Amino acid sequence: MPINEKYNCIREMLEEEEQKNLSPFASLSSRTKGRERIEEKCDIRPEYQRDRDRILHSKSFRRLKQKTQVFFAPEGDHYRTRLTHTLEVSQIARTISKALSLNEDLTEAIALGHDLGHTPFGHSGENILNQLSPLGFEHSEQSVRVVERLEKNGAGLNLTWEVRDGIRNHQTSGKPSTLEGAVVRISDKIAYLYHDVDDAIRAGIIKEKNLPKYLTDVLGHSANERLDNMIHDVIVNSLGKPQIIQTEDFRLSMTALRSWMFENIYRGESPVKREEKKAQQMISFLYEYYFKHPYKMTGEYIELIAAGEPKERVVCDYISGMTDNYAIEKFEELFVPVGWRF
Repeated sequence: MPINEKYNCIREMLEEEEQKNLSPFASLSSRTKGRERIEEKCDIRPEYQRDRDRILHSKSFRRLKQKTQVFFAPEGDHYRTRLTHTLEVSQIARTISKALSLNEDLTEAIALGHDLGHTPFGHSGENILNQLSPLGFEHSEQSVRVVERLEKNGAGLNLTWEVRDGIRNHQTSGKPSTLEGAVVRISDKIAYLYHDVDDAIRAGIIKEKNLPKYLTDVLGHSANERLDNMIHDVIVNSLGKPQIIQTEDFRLSMTALRSWMFENIYRGESPVKREEKKAQQMISFLYEYYFKHPYKMTGEYIELIAAGEPKERVVCDYISGMTDNYAIEKFEELFVPVGWRF
């Protein structure tokens, strides 16, 4: 048997295993709606595994390691970044998908790609770009734009429809078309409810005893207990069903905990937010500068404008693609005077 035919058998064997072993509600690689540009199939990997690998090897994925989750430039190695958040979402989502016999490759691809379009400085960066640009800015849509248009110097990653749908719909308001996408959507919530509280406790902003007892009585009395309970609630209630389900107690308690976190961690006088205005002012200066001087951006973004893309959108592309460190570096380069030496 020729070597290529031998490898083709590997992909086909894996696709057959999906058909035999996965839930009837799972998304099968062999039945994907496909890619925008037709490609020859990989001889070893099913389609969703191929997408996962493309995301993992992308530049935008690597940049997540220097983007804020909640804490701006924290002093310490144990606080989450956008990258570690993404990895925790991926692991939670894979755990749930495996238990429900869903497609782990599709789940992982969506999870790894869901925040590729996030700005530097977390949601404060997203909020200020949304205010500055008349076209608006939302990180879920920007993540899709990254994989469709910005990666690989404008060629995009050419991912399958199901992966792009899951990335676009991972936020609370989204409605994913696959159960795998729905798993990532709930896993994103579980992850940040778990680790943002954990980081805030580590930073001394809150203590475990500060959390409302009526919520911890439902969700759990420690970070690990809450994580375990939230995952179990999804699995137990969704097993063998064509949708991802939580009990009403858990759903309402998670929503209430998120509201409590906004009041006590994300907003107000929390130390987490001390630098937020500075970060937003910095992004405002960068947006105004690059809007007036678009040809100071790097070549790939200049090419987007030359191809007819709105300048407002391309400036958002450029700034949202920056890491925290790079945004600070560009701000200092453009607006902070340096000493003159002779």
